[in-house]
Amino acid sequence: QVQRALRTLTIPLERLQLMKNHMIQAMQKGLSRSTHSQATVQMLPTYICATPDGTEKGDFLVVELCQSQVRTLLVTLLGDGNLSPQMMYKTFDMAEEIMKGSGEALFNFIAQCVSQFLADTTSSQERLPLGFVFPFSCRQTQLNKAELISWSKGFSCSDVVGKDVVQLLQSAINKQELSHVEVVALMNDTVGIMMSCSTEGRPCEVALVMDKGSNCCFMAEAHLVEIAKETSGRMCVNTEWGSFGDSGNLNDIITPYDECVDNESSSPGEKRFEKMVGSLYLGEIVRHVLITLAAEKALFKGSNVAVLKEKDVLKTQQVLEIINREEGMAVTKRALEAMGLLPNERDCSRVQQICLAVVTRAASLYSAGLAAVLTYMCQTREMDQLLVNVGVDGELYQGHTRFKEILQTVTRLLAPECVATFLPSTDGSGRGAAMVTAVALRLEARCREVNEVLGPLRLSFADLQQVQALMRQEMELGLGQETNATASVRMLPTFVCSTPNGTEQGEFLALDLGGTNFRVLVVHMSEEGIRMASEIYVIPTAIMQGTGEALFDHIVDCIIDFQTKQDLVNHVLPLGFTFSFPCQQVGLDKALLLTWTKGFSASDCVGQDVVQLLREAAQRKHQTGLNVVALVNDTVGTMMSCGYDDPKCEIGLIVGTGTNACYMEEMQNVGTVEGNEGRMCINMEWGAFGDNGCLDHILTSFDKLVDEKTINPGKQRFEKLISGMYLGEIVRHVLLALSDRELLFHGKPSPKLYCKDIFKTKFLSTIELNGLALRQIRAIVQELELNASYEDSVLMREVCEAVSLRAAQLCAAGLAAVVEKMRENRGVDQLTVTVGVDGTLYKLHPTFSQNVQKTLQDLAPKCTVTFMPSEDGSGKGAALVAAVACR
Repeated sequence: QVQRALRTLTIPLERLQLMKNHMIQAMQKGLSRSTHSQATVQMLPTYICATPDGTEKGDFLVVELCQSQVRTLLVTLLGDGNLSPQMMYKTFDMAEEIMKGSGEALFNFIAQCVSQFLADTTSSQERLPLGFVFPFSCRQTQLNKAELISWSKGFSCSDVVGKDVVQLLQSAINKQELSHVEVVALMNDTVGIMMSCSTEGRPCEVALVMDKGSNCCFMAEAHLVEIAKETSGRMCVNTEWGSFGDSGNLNDIITPYDECVDNESSSPGEKRFEKMVGSLYLGEIVRHVLITLAAEKALFKGSNVAVLKEKDVLKTQQVLEIINREEGMAVTKRALEAMGLLPNERDCSRVQQICLAVVTRAASLYSAGLAAVLTYMCQTREMDQLLVNVGVDGELYQGHTRFKEILQTVTRLLAPECVATFLPSTDGSGRGAAMVTAVALRLEARCREVNEVLGPLRLSFADLQQVQALMRQEMELGLGQETNATASVRMLPTFVCSTPNGTEQGEFLALDLGGTNFRVLVVHMSEEGIRMASEIYVIPTAIMQGTGEALFDHIVDCIIDFQTKQDLVNHVLPLGFTFSFPCQQVGLDKALLLTWTKGFSASDCVGQDVVQLLREAAQRKHQTGLNVVALVNDTVGTMMSCGYDDPKCEIGLIVGTGTNACYMEEMQNVGTVEGNEGRMCINMEWGAFGDNGCLDHILTSFDKLVDEKTINPGKQRFEKLISGMYLGEIVRHVLLALSDRELLFHGKPSPKLYCKDIFKTKFLSTIELNGLALRQIRAIVQELELNASYEDSVLMREVCEAVSLRAAQLCAAGLAAVVEKMRENRGVDQLTVTVGVDGTLYKLHPTFSQNVQKTLQDLAPKCTVTFMPSEDGSGKGAALVAAVACR
């Protein structure tokens, strides 16, 4: 019978592993917004988003509501790594009628204790922040706002459930005329333990309470805590895991002894996990095993065992002493005889075995819960190995070597990828509450300073409306015949007067010149769609920087080579030429080069008609089959390639290394070209918006620093706020400014961060990916040789978000001016239009496209705008311009 009882109390490792997996699932259910209300493991957010870093200084008041007492503390932190906090405290006994009376009486009593304590300890009237340890389940929505969910531990005060307990305490304190005392933070005892164990620069990120009750808290990735508003960094989550198993997860390991304990409790069916591990219950579990074995005549033959039917006759402390001491047999005998039993030696040995089995099971269950938390942290941080400190407190752990050994061994077996260092808490809830309060004030001060730096990058809705209005104004100036020459937005006519309608058919050649690679394509259009073949040719530096004649001869040589390979030598095909350099277009097939960029400097080309230079090279090469019908830039190509699939596509947008836009304007509004009928695509060249100073009011000191170091200071101001070539540089200057204020990298950035262009724009995309797994930015931090803490990583992300959001919003403000003008041109209440879009920033950045779309919707509510990513706008688009021209 004894062996059978011991077997029911023994949980195999495989079952503990299964329980660990169930616990992880229960935790995920508690964190999810959609399933939180049904979760047994509630995963309550605490709004504690950082652990102490050792710099915290000042005086902090703590009030702790205990079982039948109120404890007050005054903690002085010296900023020395929290190694030697000074503490004064006083405990006040609380009458049972207060615990069961009105809420007002309870909080008035707590406030009176605070008043009396301060009268005895300090006369200072300077602001005194207070941390409130309130060890009951609360629904917290801020660090200083928490509604009581339910009372426990003998409390049942009226008019408190559902109320904000912080406000109730603050009101009671105000009644005591303690205007300098401010309740800054509320937490439970588990959180206090975690914070108190963060010493000597070693953050503690998990805490376990192993006492009468049972609980665990840990630092979770904030974006996974869906029921809280925080989205970046980490947040401490109070698991409230005592209720794990209430949905039946533990039914196969719950014994008849557990059922008896549960039935005799004040809350049958609830807190099933806690009732298997809490010290309030372990003595009771042992008592019920003894009752069963005595009834089966396996124990205490000849004794009157009626005493075992008395609740709480065997205390958990006695159970722990029985298994812990070397003289355990003697301790067992004394304990049993004190109850009036007459045990023999075999009885004492068997009772020892039973006590050990109950305690081992409790330690193993704790291990399974802790292993679930550790594995979950490791997985969500995308780490191969997690090194973590675990703060521990409670009578089961303190001083009981056997319990500790089981806990640590089984945890290692269940979570081998996690290395946990257990740190016993000293005055966890009190000192920890002071730490929570101190960290909250440190973060509040840091947040104010960060906002001072980032504030100028954050544009209001009114700012964006003003940019939209300015863009509209500059567009009108660019379209005007008299004002075009001095307009910052040049609004260049492209002589593309129609978008594809789907009837285009035939074969077309396309050329794409925009950098060191030159591409030749043949594009087949039919009712079935578009087929393409292409080849890339390299343009050597010597040709890029040689004569114009040599450059265009090389281009024609590439075309001949391509036609030969494609068996097109004897075909005369219409050709579209994407030429991504600034041009003044005077016809669809005539464009004067304004300036070379991108490393080109071929002589005798600026001011010349690019199409004519190509035709002359063809003549020199005796290539008579070259029929150039259109020259376009990449923005127009993007619009045309998307227009083939969506006839509503009448806007082209590029947001990559640079930025530009084009759109279909009414001919009657284009003052720089004769004719009033139909529409023409206008290449806005909007990158230069603001070159006349109209955007100076939104330029920050960072923008000015970036502009000064470019090859064209004062030019392309709008592009320098938006495009991929510059965003990384803006971020780099912001990081340096934050470091100067010692808000980042402890004020010591690496020398590399002072190097121009070292912070790539692609880093923004990596850092801003959903969540903040450190793995995402570890490679970046290492490449830049930065000594970045987790908090530094969170702040780096905030900087990247501020810079990329502003870029997206400004892009949207420009587009809003375009779509509103098109709507007014056409005299419609609601415009439906599609934007063909290309560029690495728009396509690859995780949030840029959504931010553009959302802001555009807000700024132009009367326009329904669809965004269509372009596929090969510069190639396919050039052929489509030629095809439309032929049609």
